[in-house]
Amino acid sequence: LKRLFGLGRLVALAQSASPARARAMFNARKKIVKDKGAAPSALEEEVAKALFDIEVAPQSDIKTDVRDIYISGAQELEVKNRSAIVVQFPYRVWKNVRKIHGRLIRELEKKFSKKHLVFTANRTILDKNFRRKGLKIRPRSRTLTAVHESVLEDIVSPTEIFGKRTRIGADGSKLLKVILDPKDKDKEQVEAKLSTFSAVYKKLTNKEAVFMFPDA
Repeated sequence: LKRLFGLGRLVALAQSASPARARAMFNARKKIVKDKGAAPSALEEEVAKALFDIEVAPQSDIKTDVRDIYISGAQELEVKNRSAIVVQFPYRVWKNVRKIHGRLIRELEKKFSKKHLVFTANRTILDKNFRRKGLKIRPRSRTLTAVHESVLEDIVSPTEIFGKRTRIGADGSKLLKVILDPKDKDKEQVEAKLSTFSAVYKKLTNKEAVFMFPDA
């Protein structure tokens, strides 16, 4: 039913649009693959349309790479005085995203003015009851710790993590301090995104983290 509703909404929009715009909307829909056929949100359709626009733009130098990329979800967060959009990709296309990570973020941020964009891959966490699912061993990459480490790397990419340390408060609370590569401090407005990284990490993992560059 959700899928039919999503398709119905797309058909209604297409019917009210010009033929050229209608074709573009249907083509853009191919840039979203939702789990179990769920209907995409308006934001997800907007991100998919932006991806499709990049794919067909004659002047784009990443359009060939974007052709093999599609999203699985998108959500918007409020971070201080601006919004951030977290775009999720199926793990099977993540390698393609990583190839053009920085350039794709730049292109999408042009289309979503004054909003920070953060990319993450979909990963599945296997708990300690993994044997009930017919598995003999649990790959380390599927543990909670490993997935959260990967999410951390996704969020700051294409910047790299220079170091990490955990501070434990008197009440037992933990705060992860993430040190980013100092050579990236002046690139891609990374310094302006530090609070965005913290908010996204909290949203995706329910853990507190602060991001910073090492003192000069």
